[in-house]
Amino acid sequence: MSDPAAAPPAEALPTQTQGTQTLPTVTLPVSDPEFVRDPYPLLAHLRAQTPAFVDPGMNRVVLTRHADISSVLRDRRFGRSALHRYSRDELGWPRPDPAQANFDAFNSNHLLDSEPPKHTRLRSLVQLAFTPRRVEALQGRIEALLAAQLEGLRGQGSFDLVSAYAEPLPVTVIAELLGVPEEHRALLRPWSAAIVKLYEPSAGAADQAAAERAVLDFSALLRELAAERRAEPRDDLITALVQVEQGGDRLTAQELIDTCILLLNAGHEASVNGLSAGVQALLRDRRHWEALVQAAPHEDSLPVFRRAVEELLRFDTPLPMFERIALEPLTLCGATLNPGDRVSLLYASGNRDPQRFEAPDELRLDRDPNPHLTFGLGIHYCLGAPLARLELALSLRALCRALPDLHLGGPDAAQYTGGFVIRGLDRLTVQVG
Repeated sequence: MSDPAAAPPAEALPTQTQGTQTLPTVTLPVSDPEFVRDPYPLLAHLRAQTPAFVDPGMNRVVLTRHADISSVLRDRRFGRSALHRYSRDELGWPRPDPAQANFDAFNSNHLLDSEPPKHTRLRSLVQLAFTPRRVEALQGRIEALLAAQLEGLRGQGSFDLVSAYAEPLPVTVIAELLGVPEEHRALLRPWSAAIVKLYEPSAGAADQAAAERAVLDFSALLRELAAERRAEPRDDLITALVQVEQGGDRLTAQELIDTCILLLNAGHEASVNGLSAGVQALLRDRRHWEALVQAAPHEDSLPVFRRAVEELLRFDTPLPMFERIALEPLTLCGATLNPGDRVSLLYASGNRDPQRFEAPDELRLDRDPNPHLTFGLGIHYCLGAPLARLELALSLRALCRALPDLHLGGPDAAQYTGGFVIRGLDRLTVQVG
């Protein structure tokens, strides 16, 4: 996962994103279950007829085309935060909501919601510990975990792919990578779910309270683990983050805690939702499933599955909407923006833009090149993308090998969580045989 798309309720801005009033007004139905289930027809219509618009409910400009989204992601006049340049009073932002003080502190202290020079410093330090070599070394352990999971599923006539297969692996892997003891791991997924719920535009007071509790509880655990690793280092990521140093600079205690929370959240949301949606797409059109089943037994088949994962992440984007904030006065697609104005980027729409992808509504597992937007672009490109890609490719290959005759469990097999910013399946019933 990269950066969350929608600001928490307390960050709502006064109505100013309309600018020159040259953009049409469209209310995106982000809380409509039918839109969440299948947003692509409406996104295609908007992309063709109203590629840039102002959403009065979210109070921001919304972009739908790949070229416009890519341009904003690479434009340093936009950022994930504006408070490194301006005060809230200068931006016209309200005072922080005390009901989510700990959530806001977490958001302000990790690298995804920071800008240079803080972002540069944090990312360089984290990358020293969270290396591609460390990720690739996980392959054997991931394959062993998958084999154990699938052994328990072989004899079942039907099961929920989300809870029984998609969820356990990413949580276990990031917990082992960080060094979270097994007795605490059952808490990680609920904590993460509570925290990310607050990124949805529809989040309310109950969601605020749940996120606050999750941040406090998660922080307390990580503070205890970091103290233990300082005293007794181990071969895990918490130890590496405690020890990482560059030119005399280290992560502060709070930065370390917030980085670990971020890695847990980002380290499994895209994997869980990407695998569930990907398998659903493959089983809906069995030509593609059968092609992967044929490839799966071969030892050299991993590149086939890596390429398939890229297409599945493009075809049904697990994190459909992201956000940037204007850092200076500028004009965007005909709208005049002021510092602090927000822009929502519909990755799910850009990933199906016919100006960038041939036959974008078709699933083509051998699509190459595949410049999808799922992991972002620019300085905020997803730090966890290599881990997500590895987990997804290995999970899909193991599933094809172990359960080649998998089918969807009927027309009502899929049930979505209801969120759009982080869009995923709450349940996907599948049948064996």
